[in-house]
Amino acid sequence: MSLERYDLDAQGIPIDCQDTKLLYVSSAKFGGDWHSMMHTHAFTEIFYVVGGQGQFKIENLVYPVATDDLIVVNPNVNHTEVGLNAAPFEYIVLGIDGLDFTAGAEDEEDRFCILNFHNRRDEILNYLRSMLWELEQKSAGYITICQNILEILLIHFMRRTDFAMTPTQPNVKSPKSCAAARRFIDGHFKEHISLEQLAKLVHFNKYYLVHAFARQYGISPINYLNARRIDESKRLLVSTNLSLSQISNLVGFSSPSYFSQSFRKLEGSSPMEYRKSNEVRMDSASARS
Repeated sequence: MSLERYDLDAQGIPIDCQDTKLLYVSSAKFGGDWHSMMHTHAFTEIFYVVGGQGQFKIENLVYPVATDDLIVVNPNVNHTEVGLNAAPFEYIVLGIDGLDFTAGAEDEEDRFCILNFHNRRDEILNYLRSMLWELEQKSAGYITICQNILEILLIHFMRRTDFAMTPTQPNVKSPKSCAAARRFIDGHFKEHISLEQLAKLVHFNKYYLVHAFARQYGISPINYLNARRIDESKRLLVSTNLSLSQISNLVGFSSPSYFSQSFRKLEGSSPMEYRKSNEVRMDSASARS
């Protein structure tokens, strides 16, 4: 019989992930000559190249990337990814709020980092694909599992680089940007508005916009948009004889059925039930006067 015991040293923990939040995980595969527009995020992104070859444009410089490269882009760094004709460009990307990567030496790059994990490909891909699977299945506790996997990946990353991970300061752009998105919705809710359009307006990634807007106002941008449309539809239901189809079109819903579904979800009754109940109240008020 043999027994070995290893006591844990709390001082050996390299980072504190309590304030670090996984915003999203996405996978993408593109053909040659694909590229997106230069853009920035108010959070950190980590890309892992699953296959193919491509380029990363970071500020005014271009860097070649290939299979098993891991690219970390810090908040507010202008960047984009570019596919090449040689092979389809496939990667998995994580959006991470609350964490910044800083160089260990003053002369090192602190806007981004490119590493290669060829020797640990199977292990890294297993973690990343486990995240994707959890997010697809959405079983009980999936967010906690994804957050824990993120912390494991960050520790593996720390073992391969001299970069330090530090909590980011609250982004001062978020409240102003969210307010700008809200003002746009208030002024244009009768028009077609997409999440992509709002994100482009305030120069946010759409996933981060949802996160920041909900944190600021307690509701997602699209749900806020629908609520504004429902408020206007209630006024029209009571003050006009317009049909549901006409009202649905006037306030910006894509179809009468979606209008009715959204109305019932927010008000607990159908548009026609709301109209009839208000007609009864108005008739009663007129009779009393």
